[in-house]
Amino acid sequence: MSKLKLQFCSDPLFQSSIDKNQIILQGNQYDPISLFQQENIINLGNTDQKRRNNCAGDRFIPTIKKKFNILTETKAPAQDIASSQATLEMLYKQQILDQDPMMQPQNGSLKFINQNNFQYKNEHIHYIDSIDPKNYNSPLVDHKYFALPETISSYYGKYIRKIPKVPFKVLDAPQLQDDFYLNLIDWSNQNILSVALNNSVYLQNAQSSKVTKMLDLCNDVVTSVGWSLRGPLLGVGTNNGEVQIWDACKLQKVRTFKSHVARVGSLCFAENMLSSGSRDKSIIQRDLRQKEDYFFKSIAHKQEVCGLKWSSDSQLLASGGNDNKLYIWSSAQYDKPIFKFNEHQAAVKAIAWSPHQHGLLASGGGTADKTIRFWNALEGKMLSKEDTGSQVCNLMFSKMENELISTHGYSQNQIILWKCNGMKRIATLIGHTSRVLYLAMSPDGYTIVTGAGDETLRFWNIYPQQIINQQNSKCQLASNNISIR
Repeated sequence: MSKLKLQFCSDPLFQSSIDKNQIILQGNQYDPISLFQQENIINLGNTDQKRRNNCAGDRFIPTIKKKFNILTETKAPAQDIASSQATLEMLYKQQILDQDPMMQPQNGSLKFINQNNFQYKNEHIHYIDSIDPKNYNSPLVDHKYFALPETISSYYGKYIRKIPKVPFKVLDAPQLQDDFYLNLIDWSNQNILSVALNNSVYLQNAQSSKVTKMLDLCNDVVTSVGWSLRGPLLGVGTNNGEVQIWDACKLQKVRTFKSHVARVGSLCFAENMLSSGSRDKSIIQRDLRQKEDYFFKSIAHKQEVCGLKWSSDSQLLASGGNDNKLYIWSSAQYDKPIFKFNEHQAAVKAIAWSPHQHGLLASGGGTADKTIRFWNALEGKMLSKEDTGSQVCNLMFSKMENELISTHGYSQNQIILWKCNGMKRIATLIGHTSRVLYLAMSPDGYTIVTGAGDETLRFWNIYPQQIINQQNSKCQLASNNISIR
């Protein structure tokens, strides 16, 4: 057999004059080989050889596909190992490959679509929570929040998001009243928390933690507080039936209304209006731009009005009363409610409008009811209900996700974070030793604060990945402690 031998000159002066394409064979016979093939033999690299064979130049330029394929995600099998592998694959697609899940209308399975910058063509797809054009005028008839099939994406939050079970800050709130029908805390869009303690109202700057006493009533008790949608105005309701408007920046009272004859337990602002509900069974509408005390007074409830909430577009007002009734009012018609719901079996204080779906309303009943009900407020239909097992004191939709927060009283005193898809419990927070009667959310939506009859305010991180460098602290909010320590 012939032996291959490479002949090169070590002297660089003669290197260029020697023909590198000649290989000496046994018998001094020359077989010319191209420089391109010789370099492949010298390098002896399969990968490099394939790269050079596929390229005409001296650079490797990858070919970008003009259309990405959509990968199909199947349901996780019953075996633990297979389920874990499917979960990790799902997380990899969402976090590393930047692929978002979407629902396949035909069989209800999940698909993942690439959302990076190299996608040239966007196919027509139906995302989760998208509204069918044929149901545009009635988007809640076939509401997808309560009809999605069980898939592995339902467990996404369990692996990514770990919600702390303890509050990151606790404030002492002496004389915080243990009364189901009152609303004594609220958080403004300017990041100011207002807290009513007996006859006083305190303001805490959530960023600097500075506490200021805004007012101190004589011979009266504060029964409700509520911030305006914009600006520094704070509404204060009292036990004698007064409604006061304060400028929180200047710490001075702007106006006083004396239209109710009993305590004002609920306040709610719209664009330029303030609605108040009272123990005298009435709901009063005021336009703050007018000189008159009010422009309409509605009496539909048979007992105390303890819950009031305007929708985000200020078109619909929901009211709940101690008569177990839930009413829907239109901004164009105040003489009578457009819908009446009688399904609750106890007082309706907890009311919340969804920021994610127009016309979706949630309500909660008291001790004899213990249920959360969802309503299509555009057509007056109940969509779903959930038995919570305890008194529902407050409801609030998350600003970040399609989730619902509920606070409870008898007998567990818990705070529950729900996934609206199927009403699955994401987390249960326990810490209060009395009914969790009060609830407010920070303007960024990352934090909630709860108040209870145990005279404490507790701050919880419901989106902990967005909050850093927070530590537990024990502070006091009292008339003789203007700054938190």
